[in-house]
Amino acid sequence: MSGDFPQYVYVRVADQVEAEIRSGRLPVGARLPNERDMGAQYGVAPGTARRAVAELRERGLVVTLPNKGTFVVATPE
Repeated sequence: MSGDFPQYVYVRVADQVEAEIRSGRLPVGARLPNERDMGAQYGVAPGTARRAVAELRERGLVVTLPNKGTFVVATPE
């Protein structure tokens, strides 16, 4: 086996956002776009963007504050 397994779209989006955080394009404290705008930015449905944000929360990279938005809280090592 080559190890090339299909990857969920939301994981690819989360990986792209994580890469932006690593590069410094999205520094700690930066606000992520809302789900609709993020979906348009990455060419995915808003629900996929929502799942990508949930994945980033699970990775400990962002936090979502009710009525405020989603913010970068950590830089991956």
